[in-house]
Amino acid sequence: MLSTLRRQTGTGLRLLILLTLLCGIVYPLVVWGVSRIPGLSGGAEGSLVTRNGTVVGSSVIGVDPVPADPAADPYFHTRPAASSEDVLGPADTRTSGGSNEAGDSQDLLDAVSRRRALIAQREGVPPETVPTDAVTASASGLDPDISPAYAALQVDRVARVTGLPVGRVRDLVAQATDGRILGFLGEPTVNVTGLNLAVAAAQRPGG
Repeated sequence: MLSTLRRQTGTGLRLLILLTLLCGIVYPLVVWGVSRIPGLSGGAEGSLVTRNGTVVGSSVIGVDPVPADPAADPYFHTRPAASSEDVLGPADTRTSGGSNEAGDSQDLLDAVSRRRALIAQREGVPPETVPTDAVTASASGLDPDISPAYAALQVDRVARVTGLPVGRVRDLVAQATDGRILGFLGEPTVNVTGLNLAVAAAQRPGG
């Protein structure tokens, strides 16, 4: 009986050491090595966006910009976030997630109505023209993409505040728009992070 216990203990210890080496050292090193392959390293490091050597954001994380003067708002805005303190405020980046409320939740319906009214007022348009993605939070709350319709809704305001021609702003939206995956999967999207950086660059001399 004692010899059996020793044999089982020895087998267990050898298995523990083997799995520790494989799962605790070898596997992490392999994953790290794969992440260094050209073309994959950017995504592994957070898909960071840099300007003049300074990190200014991530192409896969959208945080709604807050204008210093809401009456002179020069930014394109992302979808709302369930984690924001205000109905249209920026997401709380310490956490992410959807509202987890059902489609018939009165709280959700009230939030959507308030968002639609606020966005319509901000853009100077009738509430019924506000697209669905403008008033509904994404699953993560940090979605960097909006629909071309929501981007188009914001063009006139951004052009007016920044002083850029409307046609120029529309061109920037088109350049920031990604089509359907493989030409037929999903819907076209506009990356707000890249679009706002492009608008800022266009305002500089020679931009």
